[in-house]
Amino acid sequence: MTKDATYNEEDKTVKMFLKGRPVILYAPTDLAENYDITKVSTAPSRRLKLDWVYGYRGRDCRSNLYFLPTGEMVYFVAAVVVLYNVEEQSQRHYVEHTDDVKSLAIHPNKMLVATGQCAGHDRRDARPHIRVWNSVSLHTQAVIGMNDFDVSICCLSFSKADGGSLLLAIDEASDHIISVWDWQKGENGYKITETKCSVDTIVAAEFHPLDRNIIVTCGKSHIAFWSLDVGGTLYKRMGIFETRDKPKYVTCVAFLQTGETITGDSNGNLAVWGRGTNTIWKFIKNVHEGPVFTICVLKDGSVLTGGGKDGRIVEFTSNLAMTGTISVIEGHFGGIRVISEGRGSQLLVGTTRNCILNGTSHLGFQPIILGHTDELWGLAAHPSIPQFATAGYDKVLQLWDSMSHSILWSKDIGEQAQSVAFSLDGTSILVGCISGRWMIFDTQTRELLGQHVDGNEPIQIIQFSPDGTMVALGSRDNQIYIYQVSEDGSKYSRVGRCTGHSSYITHVDWATDNQTLRRNAGTCRQIPQSSIMRNVEWATNTCTLTFMTVGIWPENADGTDINACDRSHDSELMVTGDDFGKVKLYSYPVIQPKSLCHTYGGHSSHVTSVNFLYDDTRMISIGGKDTGVLQWTVS
Repeated sequence: MTKDATYNEEDKTVKMFLKGRPVILYAPTDLAENYDITKVSTAPSRRLKLDWVYGYRGRDCRSNLYFLPTGEMVYFVAAVVVLYNVEEQSQRHYVEHTDDVKSLAIHPNKMLVATGQCAGHDRRDARPHIRVWNSVSLHTQAVIGMNDFDVSICCLSFSKADGGSLLLAIDEASDHIISVWDWQKGENGYKITETKCSVDTIVAAEFHPLDRNIIVTCGKSHIAFWSLDVGGTLYKRMGIFETRDKPKYVTCVAFLQTGETITGDSNGNLAVWGRGTNTIWKFIKNVHEGPVFTICVLKDGSVLTGGGKDGRIVEFTSNLAMTGTISVIEGHFGGIRVISEGRGSQLLVGTTRNCILNGTSHLGFQPIILGHTDELWGLAAHPSIPQFATAGYDKVLQLWDSMSHSILWSKDIGEQAQSVAFSLDGTSILVGCISGRWMIFDTQTRELLGQHVDGNEPIQIIQFSPDGTMVALGSRDNQIYIYQVSEDGSKYSRVGRCTGHSSYITHVDWATDNQTLRRNAGTCRQIPQSSIMRNVEWATNTCTLTFMTVGIWPENADGTDINACDRSHDSELMVTGDDFGKVKLYSYPVIQPKSLCHTYGGHSSHVTSVNFLYDDTRMISIGGKDTGVLQWTVS
């Protein structure tokens, strides 16, 4: 698209095409005189460095939280694998994946990690594959199956009895293909075998820790015991439930120190399968109300189970005598997704509401990671201190501190949120909801100060005028609602409505005169940006389609590829978030169709919003469905 852009010397306009439609953009007079459309603008000297990742993926992934000998715990969210040292309050990040990470396995040497990802929005850029990497150096040792997987790698396991030479993977395709790899052969590993596993969902797959070449898989109403013969063929025996009711799901699998397989099911029961057999040797009923999502066998042989619904951890001795129940997890953290051994006697608990807790059965558990649990669109930076707010479809508004990397507060607002903004003095937060309702909260007390309803479509953007006396709300109903803000910022009175837009409003900027507005809409029809507007000075640049942002549009763009942009407060940088999981940093203004930039991964397909913090030292990006909140330092 931008390669077809042309400059009209007479009108001082750039004409470009989005989805075949012409878009005319007027050059400001001071830039128009020496403007050369063929010039290539250089990337900025400043760069972004991933500083902190907020969140964890527990809502739909399993076995993805471990403690490493480095003193760090390892887990993932979006396309980033996080190594987090709680005591030192430091994070390192493995960022070689190109889309959502879905599975993780630790090698028996406790140093190597395997992670598997899903296919991306664009299959050419993000194919499902496995990466084996060193947790100390973060160096990639092998990239496996770049053309072998179809949907995503939902289960991974290193072989244990032979010291980890094999790696097993399950592709989340309709037949749930199971494959076994000699991962150290060549740079891309060697596939020993693959076969159809089951048309039903598979939730866990593990190599047996003591018996070579034995694999156990389980999932919807089944458990299977596999043996890999010398020739590389996999043989399957289904587990036999005999007289017992077959559960809807066998939800998790682990191994006792004596070699028996132990499974949990969706009815809250445990089954112990005789070593070398496919029959149940011991059955323990009603350990949990609802499903058993995780079984953790500790170093001393004792066993812990975690409930996905009741939020309880139940303790057993090594011969499965129940020793006690600890009711740990408060409801708002979610059910227990995974338990693993941490430092000393500490346990790590990952939950279904994307939290990680740390603690012991005696002292209780403290949250160390909190996140969002549903699609995330609302992001706003505080106007004068290093804080920011996020709000999403999980109906939760959260206030974060970027210096301590902590959540200051979290509030359930009862409605799915689409947008968020701080008042000019930072004392209140406005949240725009999907229903057309928008609410005003006190930043300190979290108290609801007021609410209004405009239309019945999502409030997509909220933007205060530079002097803070007015606020514009852009709706999906193609209208912009203008409110006057009272002296103390607690009362809002509607003073006008901008109508006549041909499509829904996605971005709004105020001019520095507090009088003029510009907006971008969802379809790329021409903005009636007459020449009178060419020299208006804009207080912000969040509109993606302006003369100053010509160069952020890639070739063949359809006009919705770039979801968000933000200009730094010193007007030297521009950051964008796009549909391909990329965050890009440009020199501002981005007026050349050929503009070079720095490109950063970490999110999966849609980056929904980007925002510089008040002093431009940091930048926040959020992912839509990946629920990730990434903090970058500008260096």
